Amino acid sequence: MIDGASIDTASAAFIAGLVTSFHCVGMCGPLACGVAGGQGASAHTAAALYHGGRFLSYTVLGIVAGAIGAEPLAWLMDSPAVLFPWAVVLVFLMVAFGWDKKIPKPKFVQMLTARIKLKVFRMPAAQGAGLLGLVTPLLPCAPLYLVLTAALLSGSAETGGEFMAAFALGTVPLLWLAQGSFNRLRVKISPRGFDMMRKGLALAAAAMMIWRLRGTLFFIESSQGVPDCCIGG
Repeated sequence: MIDGASIDTASAAFIAGLVTSFHCVGMCGPLACGVAGGQGASAHTAAALYHGGRFLSYTVLGIVAGAIGAEPLAWLMDSPAVLFPWAVVLVFLMVAFGWDKKIPKPKFVQMLTARIKLKVFRMPAAQGAGLLGLVTPLLPCAPLYLVLTAALLSGSAETGGEFMAAFALGTVPLLWLAQGSFNRLRVKISPRGFDMMRKGLALAAAAMMIWRLRGTLFFIESSQGVPDCCIGG
């Protein structure tokens, strides 16, 4: 039987970040590029501060989520590690089938986003980019809500922080590319194209994890303990 704890959830979180980055380019891309775009050393500094701020805030949120969820999980089961990978699978499936788009976004969050935008664009580029990175979790983002919910099931503050740190790193490559050539990227790839790539990658990741986790299913585990002569009549 495959132990759920043996599944590398950090790698899965990195892939979840890649999947989410397709959403980020379309939704948060214009805002992120507005404060960290352009050319030259100053633009690279702004982009680095933006992503550094996001990495820090996501990691802290993961630590908090893991710590909050650890005790209730300990009451319910001996090994939360079995449940955690399946929570990640659910995140991938929700993205793959577009269910994440049906998650409601609180109105107060949207109002807060408008205030953040106004404040950020009044600041120097580097400071604004760093602040935007730190407050990115406050922006309405359904995929982020899903990943944070999964972090609640991580079983510990350490695992939750590691999970969200890997997720943050996964969002960096495509978004940084977009910050350097946002207009050209949007011309070459339509919003529908981004959405199709996002869903395809999410479905592939879900399928791969389900295959790896098949040994944790109770009916497979029970059949493995039955002699071959007793299976199939």
